[in-house]
Amino acid sequence: MSTLTRPLDMFDREFEWNALTRFTTDEAAGATLGVVSGRRRQGKTFLLRALCEAAGGFFFGADEATDGESLRRIGSALADWLGAPAPLVFDDWYPVLDSLLALGHDRPVPVVIDEFPYLVRANPRLPSIVQNVLAPRRAERDDSRTRLLLCGSAMSFMGGLLAGSAPLRGRAGLELIVPTLDYQHAAQFWGVDDPVTALKVHAIVGGTPAYRREFVRDDIPAGPDDFDAWVTRTVLSPTSALFREGRYLLADEPDLRDTALYHSVLAAIAEGNASRGGIASYLGRKSGDLAHPLTVLSDCGLITREPDAFRDNRTQFRIAEPLVTFYHAVMRPMWSDLEHARGDRRVAQLWRIGQRRFVGNVLGPHFEQVCRDWTARHATPEQFGAALVSRVTSGVVNDPSARTSHQLDVVAFGYDDDHAQERLLMIGEAKWGDTMGLAHLDRLRRIRELLSAQGRPGATTARLACFSAAGFSDQLVRASDDVPDLTLVGPADLYEAV
Repeated sequence: MSTLTRPLDMFDREFEWNALTRFTTDEAAGATLGVVSGRRRQGKTFLLRALCEAAGGFFFGADEATDGESLRRIGSALADWLGAPAPLVFDDWYPVLDSLLALGHDRPVPVVIDEFPYLVRANPRLPSIVQNVLAPRRAERDDSRTRLLLCGSAMSFMGGLLAGSAPLRGRAGLELIVPTLDYQHAAQFWGVDDPVTALKVHAIVGGTPAYRREFVRDDIPAGPDDFDAWVTRTVLSPTSALFREGRYLLADEPDLRDTALYHSVLAAIAEGNASRGGIASYLGRKSGDLAHPLTVLSDCGLITREPDAFRDNRTQFRIAEPLVTFYHAVMRPMWSDLEHARGDRRVAQLWRIGQRRFVGNVLGPHFEQVCRDWTARHATPEQFGAALVSRVTSGVVNDPSARTSHQLDVVAFGYDDDHAQERLLMIGEAKWGDTMGLAHLDRLRRIRELLSAQGRPGATTARLACFSAAGFSDQLVRASDDVPDLTLVGPADLYEAV
């Protein structure tokens, strides 16, 4: 199997490029199907165009158009690729797909159909047509080594292509989701060196590459002192492309018809209502009424479900896209004022008003999630006493004697050396604006005692971790030297492995 040279101007995406290269250069006989998805503006089109350039493949980007116009466009594009003197004329997708299979007669060749959902919207038969064209023991399929890649940004639609009883279930040899950049790679991509500033930037724009390049035209904070000015001249400025992006992300999903309901669900979560009951109370609805909107938002990748570490029947809902959280927590409550703001001074005044909500509703929860990500992906085995961290989540621990409960921001589980039983590895607390001290350590010790009394595997030896963006008291730092099972993690530690 040959390899394809990764473009020099491609940031990160090694995993995705290698997966596509293996799929594309596979010399095995028979045409194969791959599905590539991911939210808009993650660089899918850039990635697939680069793949076609490297492998001499065919790329077709669909438009929102009628079925007839799309057939004419792909006929013209295919003729250009083949060097034909005139456009190819098609009246149905069967001959189109057979022509695409014929491109791989002599060698493996990638054939990309980008924004596939647009075509299906105009012709709902298309997935079943692809199924029939790629049917086993069909000569056009067996004699071809075309690597057909269907790409789209409508996450719920693309996820459904291969699910359940969908026509293409069982036909695909590749299902690749192109994610946002994680917080460490996002800091590299934005060129932000200061870890606290990097956390603030990521809490607003997340890891979507296009937000730096196209949306703010490489305008990045010059340093910690420039962060507030950067917010006012980019995401909060009515003239910025980022200004309405938090509202428009819902429009990318065709399944979201009642957008008012979905915006309200997202607003409830952004306000700190993470449970189904809390969301229902915020909306003034019954909890059972939210099953469908929560499922749809989850399928779209806009929210995630996180099970409680210690209670199987409790689920926390979190917004997956930071810009959506920022929009609902900070911008939406003063949207009219922002929209009609004229001049940087007025925007700066509104930003000062919104900073309390930014710290409480955005930075705090976002910092907790980053700490969970760090624990799951970047913490060393020595820090938590296990070679494999199996899962990291949050949880609530009841304290019957005190008639209260304790929230844990970071709970890590792993396996024994023989991988026979999952056990508790670490419990931690994360604070954005508080300097953590001995009281936080005492609280974690108390929670560990409660978990040990419950008989949780690994609880008696579970490590303790304090995460703080504001630092630690001198007493806690000295205590960490004498307490081998205590780990202190600050902003610089979160980015140490970059």
